[in-house]
Amino acid sequence: MKNRVIYPLIAILFLSLSSFSFHKFYMGIFQVNYAAEKKMIQITSRIFIDDLNNGMEKKYHQKTFVGTDKETQADIDLLKKYLSENFTIKINGQSKPITFLSKEVEAGDVLVCYSRINNIEKFKTIEISNTVLVDWNAEQQNITHISAFGVKKSVLFTESSRKEVLKY
Repeated sequence: MKNRVIYPLIAILFLSLSSFSFHKFYMGIFQVNYAAEKKMIQITSRIFIDDLNNGMEKKYHQKTFVGTDKETQADIDLLKKYLSENFTIKINGQSKPITFLSKEVEAGDVLVCYSRINNIEKFKTIEISNTVLVDWNAEQQNITHISAFGVKKSVLFTESSRKEVLKY
């Protein structure tokens, strides 16, 4: 009698565990806001810490510990370099330097980075190129929300779609 109850329970448990395979989610979230009163573009990036460290290690052939207890100044410098190479903005066709301001860890596994572009007058076009982690993982997707002049737009960047020009 005992076996008649145990064996079906084990079978159900085995089937339920084997039918749901774990699939990692590869997503970065970027917010680009134009603050007209400050003549500034404010950028907030949210990236999974483990994916970021893996991507930077692949690109630079150097182990990094950004967002962990082992983080060094060299890791932060490499992070700044990585972001400047993989997230760029052109205003009216001209590249603009992005200044990295700070970072923090959110929810234990997400790195939030704050950056800005100063001295931005009213513009007609903004071109965003976002290849963060795309070279490391073909499944990576970076959704970018852009707010300017009271208009909100969203763009999905992937391996096949790395650049977008928005007109205002």
